[in-house]
Amino acid sequence: MGFQSNGFFESDQKELFYRWNGETLCISPWGDNSLRVRSVPSGEIPGGSDALLMEHSESCEPEIRLGEREASITNGGITAELRVTGWGIENYLQIIYRSREGRVLLSEQPFGGALMRRAREFKALAGGGYRLHMRFAPEEGEKLYGMGQYQQERMNLKGCMLELAHRNSQASVPFVLSDRGYGFLWNNAAIGTAYFGANTTEWTAECTHLLDYWITAGDTPAQIERAYAAATGRTPMMPEYGLGFWQCKLRYWNAEQVLAVAREYKKRGIPLDVLVIDYYHWPRCGDWRFDPEYFPHPERMIRELRDMGIHVMVSVWPQVDWRSENYEEMRQQGLLVKSHSGVDVQMIFHGNNVFMDATNPRTRRYVWEKCRKNYAELGVSAFWLDEAEPEFSYTDFENYQYYAGPALEKANLYPREYARGFYEGQREAGTEEPVSLIRCAWAGSQRYGALVWSGDIMSSYEDFRKQICAGIHMGLAGIPWWTTDIGGFHGGNIGDEKFRELLARWFAFGAFCPVMRIHGCRAPFEEIVSQSGEVREHTGAENEIWSYGPGMEAVFVKFIGIRELLRDYTRQLMRWAHETGDPVMRAVFYEFPEDKRAWELTDEYMYGPDILVAPVCHAGAVSRGVYLPAGARWVHAGSGESFEGGQTVTASAALDTLPVYLREGRQSYLIGKV
Repeated sequence: MGFQSNGFFESDQKELFYRWNGETLCISPWGDNSLRVRSVPSGEIPGGSDALLMEHSESCEPEIRLGEREASITNGGITAELRVTGWGIENYLQIIYRSREGRVLLSEQPFGGALMRRAREFKALAGGGYRLHMRFAPEEGEKLYGMGQYQQERMNLKGCMLELAHRNSQASVPFVLSDRGYGFLWNNAAIGTAYFGANTTEWTAECTHLLDYWITAGDTPAQIERAYAAATGRTPMMPEYGLGFWQCKLRYWNAEQVLAVAREYKKRGIPLDVLVIDYYHWPRCGDWRFDPEYFPHPERMIRELRDMGIHVMVSVWPQVDWRSENYEEMRQQGLLVKSHSGVDVQMIFHGNNVFMDATNPRTRRYVWEKCRKNYAELGVSAFWLDEAEPEFSYTDFENYQYYAGPALEKANLYPREYARGFYEGQREAGTEEPVSLIRCAWAGSQRYGALVWSGDIMSSYEDFRKQICAGIHMGLAGIPWWTTDIGGFHGGNIGDEKFRELLARWFAFGAFCPVMRIHGCRAPFEEIVSQSGEVREHTGAENEIWSYGPGMEAVFVKFIGIRELLRDYTRQLMRWAHETGDPVMRAVFYEFPEDKRAWELTDEYMYGPDILVAPVCHAGAVSRGVYLPAGARWVHAGSGESFEGGQTVTASAALDTLPVYLREGRQSYLIGKV
């Protein structure tokens, strides 16, 4: 039918436009049952996208209807209804999203007559751009999930205000899933907030030029998640070494220590897939190479490890010390984050540091080339991209400038682009399945092989419980590769019996995480001084599974053995994540959306479709209640006893066990093993 125009609305039969008083708003079909919404206060809609893949589905054939003051666009199972109402000489557009059945999914805040509220509010900033508020009407009783990783012990995010910014242990991934049957992506990398209040839902960007969001409808959480994965990218296939056990500590500070640990695992016959060499194995931040004082022949070390069947992962930091051999060149080439004012020191830690600018493609190539030459060519398999927020000493976002734009407008892109540099570099070098362990993520990080871990958390039961929620939310935010430091990072003393109990409980949980990795800054510490007399980063106490005594070692060996039994199952979960976007660690409601109780659970989850995991996450507990969702029969993996779903049972939990229930008839090889 070609181009049409009527009153406030126009369409080319592919997209729907609204124009009034300078504002241009565009709604586009963007994948199955999905719409992308963009608006500017003046001018035309710019191209590009912060998170969405630009190749939106050409197979979408939307149905568009135009009236003088009303219009609609339908794409599969979602319809946007646009209504213009007025007060005096003012006109206000409200958008309401409906399901295939006509049920309201989400609606913009109405203008309220004399109140004259604006759902889309742009406030001009002195330096250019706008402060943006996007407001939606609340729905009574709605439940919301996802949004990435926030350190809180809750699942339903209704009532929360969340900072749209990254911090150590906080990863803001602005995709939310509603129990009303929709998913919503705030397609904006600006610093801001999301407020899911009782009287409003409000998204704020502190500096932007464009309103941009994406909404999808689905009958189940799985349909919604799969649409989101298609729109932002799916994770690669996890390589085989990602399915087993990873050993790490702060920190193996020389080659002899690394090899001694590997040889001991081999001697004891304990499976070990990855050995991680942590930070400050380099001379200065920004050198991106082994320090020859402590690692004089890294290629020999790596060759011996590979001969033992152990893959090597090394830590990489984005900081560049003023004294680094690469600092002056990177500064001259414009490859660093810039400070607008003050002394250009962005983090003080073992010297004055600035950050490499991961949003700059030239920076990504430069840093990868250093790491390719100094690590990958020596046989290093994977990279640990630490400090990925990045961790400015002071989070004065208005003071920093990226290649992509002001930090206030583009800061949340940083961890994704950091992972992108290593993913693209490794793929170009011939690595088919790159993995980067990384401390932060944003929407789309998954497509660059980002394995997110939950940061420098404390060694406490409270933090343990928070990680269960964090892992579930990250899966729902589209990041299926996720892990924690088993035992927590700060505060664990290897001689403390209470810490040993916590570590055992956490270790059991780790066996049923997407990746099983022990790490931590264990006390007591040992000071390291270089030959020149410089105090280097300290090393923590031993953190290998035999470091906690024979009794604890037996528990750890048992759960490493269970992880090995799970290898085929975990591989299949990783394949589903790769092919469909399904999380590995799943909210119980993901598999049982009809069970209302499943939407309330905070301390149990599904490991794939068949295994219900209920970690013991309170000090001194020897049992716990476990809710078995309705819609299946469940078999206790320890005893083999069968239960009908839809009830809470009490599970015994000695220190060497973990309450695990299997869907009847599935994964029965685990019975008697957990």
